[in-house]
Amino acid sequence: MGGSATKGRLMKTRLALLFASVLILSTPFLLALPAEAPQRDRAAHPPAAHNTPRANQGRVPPAPPARSNRGEPRQPERLPTGHVNDTPHVNHDQWFGHEPVNDQRFRVDRPFAHGRFANFGPSFRYRAIRFDSNLHRFWFTGGFGFEVAAWDWPLAADWCWNCEDDFVIYEDSDHPGWYLLYNVHTGGYVHVQYLGM
Repeated sequence: MGGSATKGRLMKTRLALLFASVLILSTPFLLALPAEAPQRDRAAHPPAAHNTPRANQGRVPPAPPARSNRGEPRQPERLPTGHVNDTPHVNHDQWFGHEPVNDQRFRVDRPFAHGRFANFGPSFRYRAIRFDSNLHRFWFTGGFGFEVAAWDWPLAADWCWNCEDDFVIYEDSDHPGWYLLYNVHTGGYVHVQYLGM
C-alpha cells in the first residue's frame, strides 16, 4: 500500500513539474502577444481622441491640388502681422511653400521605381515604427519604407519620429514619383520617395 501512495505522489510531482515547465517556457510568448497585436493595427489607424491634430486648426487637410501652371512659384503664407512664412506647411487647408512643378531636383529617371504606395490621403494616418536619421529613412508597420528628400531633411530632422506623432502620406501631383509626408501636429510637410516593402 505504501508503494502505491509513493507512486501517486511521484505522479503528481511529475505532473506539477511538467505544468510548471510548460508555463515557464510559454510565458515569454504569451507576454509578447499583447505587445505585438496593437502594433499591427498602428500602421494606418483612425485618429485617437487624445491624438487630435494640433496643426491646421485641428484637421487633417485634403490633398494638395495639382497646379496647372508649370512655372508657378512656391506660394508663401502672408501673415496678418506682415511676416511671410515660406516653409512647406498647411494652414486653413491651404498648402504653402510647395516647390514649383519645374524644379529639377524632383526629376527622376524612373518614377515609382519601387512601386506605388496605395494607402495615401487624409483617410490614412500612420506612425513611424522605425527610423534611421543617418539615411533619412523611416518605416511604417508592414515594412513600408520611405526616404526624405535630402533638401527637405532639415525641416523634418526635429520631428518626434518615435513619439505618437501621426503622419499622412499624399501623392505629390506636381512631382511624379514623389509623395508628401505631412505631420498632423506640426503642420509641416516634406517630400519623400517610397522604397517599397
